[in-house]
Amino acid sequence: MGDPVNESAHESLPPSSGRRRPRLRRRVRRGVHRAARRVTLWALRPLRWRRAPRPGERLRVRVLLQNAHGTGGTIRTVLNLCGHLTRDHDIEIVSALRRSRRPFFTIPGDARLTYADDRFAPKNVAARLLARLPSVLTPVDEASFRLMSLWSDVCLLRALYRTPADVVVGTRPSLVLLAAELAPRGVVTIGQDHMSLESYQPALHRQVVRGYRRLSVLAVLTEAARAGYERALAGSGVRVVRIPNAAPPLPGPPSRREDKVVLAAGRLVANKGFDTLIRAFAPLAAEHPDWTLRIFGRGARRDRLLALIDELDLTGRVELLPVTRDLHGEMARASIYALSSRREGMPMVIIEAMGMGLAVVSFDCPHGPAELIDHGEDGLLVPPGDTAALTTALRELITKPELRDRLGERAVRSARAHDLDHIGPQWSRLLADGAALRRAGRVRG
Repeated sequence: MGDPVNESAHESLPPSSGRRRPRLRRRVRRGVHRAARRVTLWALRPLRWRRAPRPGERLRVRVLLQNAHGTGGTIRTVLNLCGHLTRDHDIEIVSALRRSRRPFFTIPGDARLTYADDRFAPKNVAARLLARLPSVLTPVDEASFRLMSLWSDVCLLRALYRTPADVVVGTRPSLVLLAAELAPRGVVTIGQDHMSLESYQPALHRQVVRGYRRLSVLAVLTEAARAGYERALAGSGVRVVRIPNAAPPLPGPPSRREDKVVLAAGRLVANKGFDTLIRAFAPLAAEHPDWTLRIFGRGARRDRLLALIDELDLTGRVELLPVTRDLHGEMARASIYALSSRREGMPMVIIEAMGMGLAVVSFDCPHGPAELIDHGEDGLLVPPGDTAALTTALRELITKPELRDRLGERAVRSARAHDLDHIGPQWSRLLADGAALRRAGRVRG
């Protein structure tokens, strides 16, 4: 991130100084950005003084997504939920960015989709200039910072204030903070946080705790996350509720668990632990040459994973495949699902795999898997990061078809708790409570 140190200076300094300078520059830049963000929020306070009109018969709900055309589990579950909520409410999905022409997932037909910063929209000179400058509203420690710009900030503010809304829902920290800190007074603000508080780096952790105290409601996915946020937000008046993700409707019958395939899917990044999964599968490839590991995804670690497959002589035994639009179809053609993440919120893919009748084995990583899997009843949990334990659990499922069948059949029943028919009404009640507060003039902020 910092400028490289020139060679002559490096030669005259102690060995560690060259490493310290870029680190110091990064800290200074981050500190300057945080200060600039605080000043910007203070300067934009007058925007919040405009009260939204009183709610009508149908609640107007604005849902902020980072990229409605993306492929992640958060996007899928938010679009799924929005489709359900259109039955009773006017839903607008605001995509902070648009970087591809076609959405990966189906957009709910009755929801309105708008784009804040649209790559395909014409830009004037001022817009092109602002697009070259870093975002001020997105926290520098948030993963989406590198994708955002000052022009993105302007576009998001326009989207937030363009037409009245009764409820604004943010779906990642940067967007939750935007809703909490800049939504018009009197609007119900709901944060939907898909991770636990302790998963954030210290600087972002502090910003989240400070900003989330302005919310009306914070919805989280797990009991562990709810307890953590309740402690951090104690005394703020924010209502913290647990509402798990809802699974999309399954397009066909569950797997018969006859295909000799172990399946995994997700972004090819360090947190997903696919390197550990490949190493765990390596002994099984030799023991059971008729079994294959298939990993679907894309991301920065693709080349490293391909090199690891080659290094372990697993070419043809471990398949690294592109993102698929038919993951349910791939699940129907597999028998086991493996999750090797180092950290999760509530992994949507486990719920879907269980719904498709797969025998699931997962690291018991913080925080979601243990709330989804009853070990030995509808899946298997192994100690996080323990490669040998993951190998043992996979071996047990590969060699015991009766165990696969028992776990898979019970998994289907367990996954029904995440059907939209169960989760959707919880959100409907939450929105109804917010509408009642608005009508009574008791919305915070």
